[in-house]
Amino acid sequence: MQTQAKPNETRGRYLYAIIAGSGENSYGRLGLNKCPVYTISNGEVSAVVSDVANQKIRPERRHLAAHQTVLKKVMEDYDVLPMSFGIISSGPGAVKKLLKRNRKAIAGQLKRVSGKVEMGLKVAWDVPNIFEYMVNIHPELLDARDRLVSLQNRISQEDKIAVGQLFEELLALDRKRHTDRVEHVLERRCAEIMRNPCRDERDVMKLACLVDRASLDGFEAGVLEAAALFDDNYAFDYSGPWAPHNFVELEVEI
Repeated sequence: MQTQAKPNETRGRYLYAIIAGSGENSYGRLGLNKCPVYTISNGEVSAVVSDVANQKIRPERRHLAAHQTVLKKVMEDYDVLPMSFGIISSGPGAVKKLLKRNRKAIAGQLKRVSGKVEMGLKVAWDVPNIFEYMVNIHPELLDARDRLVSLQNRISQEDKIAVGQLFEELLALDRKRHTDRVEHVLERRCAEIMRNPCRDERDVMKLACLVDRASLDGFEAGVLEAAALFDDNYAFDYSGPWAPHNFVELEVEI
């Protein structure tokens, strides 16, 4: 990698990630607004940055894409502590102070993700109608639905709410049961597993998995092993490797 020419001192610095080491690296014009990406070091660790105007960066698709492109490039050579989108420091001096001020937390987080990347696993119910599917596998929901239908024009709002609550309760129980089964298979192939919220009715689980770079094949094999425990009503989809966003707990002080 080439040494970066001295940047414009009058502009802010957009932070993409923090990496171990003090080398001066350049990554080309991959940053926001096609700006050059380079490192600023405090002698122990380095921040991956690019020059930006000192103003709020909107989370537009092109900006989010540039942020992820930079992380992907840096990950080719380093373990990274990815920064949240939109963090801007006032200049090189402020970046170095940030690294110094947070050095203990940074060292701990770098140790946590050393040699690891994040993989995502999403499992969803692959059925035409999730309510009808749940009715067919849960007799108590079938009975509640049939009682509701039998009331015909006498159905109250409370009756509808009661059936809806039962549906949500059974959905939550099934999600936990299925997630426990999948985690039991994957836990020996992952350093850590985190459960993220399901935002769609059809979502069974959304897992973030911290995996050794050298063990990605084992993780993929684990996903296939877990999928074999389920029938065709479940769709498994894994993605990555990503920067370990879900496993970096770093509240940097700007």
